[in-house]
Amino acid sequence: MSESIAISPARTAVMATSLAALSALLLAFGASAGEARPSLRDVQEIEDPLFAVAVASEVADQCDRLAPRTLKGLNQLYQIRARANALGYSDAEIKSYIKSDQEKSRMRAKGERLLRQAGVKLDQPETFCAYGLAEIKKNSAIGVLLRAK
Repeated sequence: MSESIAISPARTAVMATSLAALSALLLAFGASAGEARPSLRDVQEIEDPLFAVAVASEVADQCDRLAPRTLKGLNQLYQIRARANALGYSDAEIKSYIKSDQEKSRMRAKGERLLRQAGVKLDQPETFCAYGLAEIKKNSAIGVLLRAK
């Protein structure tokens, strides 16, 4: 025998209100979880290769004996974007990060610190060449983006 359970209209209204409140809470939690993503600068798998591209580009600009491996660099940038997308960052967020004057300044300062620590004198192009050639020889993340002319 089957019995039907009678649910009063008042009980139905309470359940509907509870479900609506739960849905709103889940949506709010989902939105805040999305907003809680770290800045791209704090995502090492994005920051590190982007930094390598930036340093390699600067070294090639400063040293007339070195050239950037442009296709390799572009491929690296596409891979960075694809990985950031896979992590949930939109193209607009990525573009905003890359075009940000604040991020450009931070990246430049970080690059200058790295280069100075490696013995590069920012007003002496030949020191950029020595650094770049050493990176090529080490086959580092920066070195693979450079080639000797």
